[in-house]
Amino acid sequence: MTESRKGVARLLIKCSDRPGIVAAVSGFLHSRGANIIHSDQHSSDPQGGTFFMRNEFYLPGLDMDGLEAFKEDFRQEVATRFDMVDWSMNPTWVRKKVAILVSRYDHALMELLWRWARGELYADITMVISNHPDLREPVEAFVPYHHVPSGKTPEEKDLAEARILELMKGKADVVILARYMQILSPRFVEAYPMQIINIHHSFLPAFVGADPYRRAADRGVKLIGATAHYVTAELDQGPIIEQDVIRVNHSHTVEDLKSCGADVERHVLARAVRWHMEDRVIVDGNKTIVFPR
Repeated sequence: MTESRKGVARLLIKCSDRPGIVAAVSGFLHSRGANIIHSDQHSSDPQGGTFFMRNEFYLPGLDMDGLEAFKEDFRQEVATRFDMVDWSMNPTWVRKKVAILVSRYDHALMELLWRWARGELYADITMVISNHPDLREPVEAFVPYHHVPSGKTPEEKDLAEARILELMKGKADVVILARYMQILSPRFVEAYPMQIINIHHSFLPAFVGADPYRRAADRGVKLIGATAHYVTAELDQGPIIEQDVIRVNHSHTVEDLKSCGADVERHVLARAVRWHMEDRVIVDGNKTIVFPR
């Protein structure tokens, strides 16, 4: 348990907006001797909207057993009163376990591993799984590497997914697709609802398929971007967590565009993963409310 995180928990709330929610939450925490460290809230509409809150608080001596009792008291005294069907209270001292899936591109993967090794990502990266053997050597300087070929037939792909799910069983709360060039089945997505984060270039849907940077260069694009989002059953249509763009011009070659794209992808994914680890993202239908630092 990290010393500075002892006794600190995060409360996330999504519910119908109505007067008194902030006062009730603050009053409950105060009555238990908790000190609010950070508090953010947002309402989609002052009348009949949806209310979102992220609250980080400190309670001396709080441990896992105490947190469970604390949650039950909150449920009875506050959550039930305000019809909060979507809320959570998470201990900050428990690291989320992370598995990273990758194919051959290493930029987003190595950015995450580097930041994690420096202590910038408060998580436990337990493994990297790839459908190619190429990245074994650099990855194993950080974490275990598993090569699981995807196969070509539907049967082979099903077996590969089953193998990946088995490898991650009990060792992954969150799955990061750091340029994993395979389409996940509904079965896989259902196993980690809103816990799979993907990164891709922002040319979609204009330049779908192979070699998008060459086609973008042919069209004279002026912006290169990236999108990090949660994975749902509908391909590349999940709630967006983070996006960014950089400007390019006529002097950039196709290789320049690819380099620019890799650079923006690695930073966008790193921010999205960090915000997820810090419980800064609340999913609202097919969009997100993000409370950044």
